[in-house]
Amino acid sequence: MGKLLHAEQTGKIIGAAMQDHRVMGPGYLEAVYQECLTREFRARALPFVEKPRMLIRYQGEALTKVYIPDFLVFECIVLEIKAATTLLDVHASQVLNALRASNARIGLLMNFGESSLKWRRFVHTPRP
Repeated sequence: MGKLLHAEQTGKIIGAAMQDHRVMGPGYLEAVYQECLTREFRARALPFVEKPRMLIRYQGEALTKVYIPDFLVFECIVLEIKAATTLLDVHASQVLNALRASNARIGLLMNFGESSLKWRRFVHTPRP
């Protein structure tokens, strides 16, 4: 079996999120976990952009509307966080849309709202 794309970087992101969940536990709003995650990324010296503005294109032309995921980490991994009782298909769609709007190949969806941190990894293969 081949090595996962950006495995080391995703491992570092997941580790930071697990630390946040261990400290905070479930029950807070998404914004609280986002702020905690920014602090944890800084403490671990992980490069990130919070709320990056990603262009959306229609037939090759940029729209005035942009897509804004929660984080872009290591300049190549889109991270969406949730604080829900369970992850839904609509949450996965957000990650997939962010991947389509960016040059990123990997997306992570994390849910801090459950008793243990839940996460999903997505790989985007751009269309030719």
